[in-house]
Amino acid sequence: MRVSKKSRYGLRAMIYLAKVFKKGRPFPLKKIAQKEAIPFDYLEKIFSKLEKAGLVHAKKGVNGGYFLSLPPWKIKVGDILRILEGTMAPVGCVAKEKDKRFFCPRKKTCKSFFVWKKVRDSLTSALSSITLADLIRKKHAKEK
Repeated sequence: MRVSKKSRYGLRAMIYLAKVFKKGRPFPLKKIAQKEAIPFDYLEKIFSKLEKAGLVHAKKGVNGGYFLSLPPWKIKVGDILRILEGTMAPVGCVAKEKDKRFFCPRKKTCKSFFVWKKVRDSLTSALSSITLADLIRKKHAKEK
């Protein structure tokens, strides 16, 4: 399974916002783009999705920018990736979305369905157990 550049950039930017988190204080997107070496225009599109989903808020004006809607310990990596990727399913037949493009006529008889469902569930569980706060803790960074 590959994670898109959009998700990798989005997660890096959210980790950066978590590092500078002070309740309600916005941080300029241009600064995040510079610090994280992410194209600004692309980051704007990513943050538009994150804002629509309610993970960040924007403040317009001279001292404007973005800030986390919730504290870093309440934002899970899985939430960010699901917003940006759409699904964490490795194959369409195990996607939980009620989307017709994921329909598979072999679903009930497929011998490999169990494998893909287990991969999806394991990935979802792992990503839902990690918060932005976990990623910015020094202890966690040293483990890697």
